[in-house]
Amino acid sequence: MTISQDLSGKRIAILATNGFEESELTEPLKQLRAAGATVDVVSPEDGEIKGWKKTDWGKSVPVDRRLGEVRAADYDTLVIPGGQINPDLLRVDDRAVNLVKEFNQAKKPIAAICHGPWLLIEAGLVKGRKATSYKSIKTDMINAGADWQDKSVVVDQGIVTSRNPGDLDAFCSKIAEETLEGRHDKRKVA
Repeated sequence: MTISQDLSGKRIAILATNGFEESELTEPLKQLRAAGATVDVVSPEDGEIKGWKKTDWGKSVPVDRRLGEVRAADYDTLVIPGGQINPDLLRVDDRAVNLVKEFNQAKKPIAAICHGPWLLIEAGLVKGRKATSYKSIKTDMINAGADWQDKSVVVDQGIVTSRNPGDLDAFCSKIAEETLEGRHDKRKVA
C-alpha cells in the first residue's frame, strides 16, 4: 500500500539510531518520500545507522541530519521508529527527548510505533492520552498514564501511535493525514 495524499512541500524528520526496527524506519521513509515529502533521517550518529531485522542486524540507512543540529521549526512532523534498541538508546539522550518535547510544544504531529512510545513516555506526552504500542510495553504506557488501546493506529491530538510492523500501512497513512492537518492547536502541552 502507498500513501494516497500529496505531501509535496512537507518536511518530516525520522528520529533514529542504531538498532531501529528495519521496516519501521524504511517503510515510512519510502512511503512518505513517494508521497512527495522531504524526509530526513535524524540521528546522534554521523554516516549510517544500522537496523535490526528479527533476530540480527539488518540494513543500514544514511543519516541526513545530526541530532542537535535540527529543531522542530525545521519540520512539519516527527516520526519515531521502534525496535527495542533504538528508542531505549534515544530515551536516555537529552537531545532526543528535548526534540520530542519541542515538537509537542509546537503542537506538531508526532508519530511513534512499536517501542518508539518509550520516547513519548520519557518526554511526558502519554499521560491522559489515548495511545498504543508494542504489547511488551503496554504496562509502561499505562503506568505513564496512557489510555492504552490494542488498535493498529491510535491518534490523540496529532500524536500517532501504532503497535508493530504489521500496522505500517495504517501508521504511514495516519502520518500523512496528520501532517496535512498541521498544527494541533487544541493539544494540551505541559
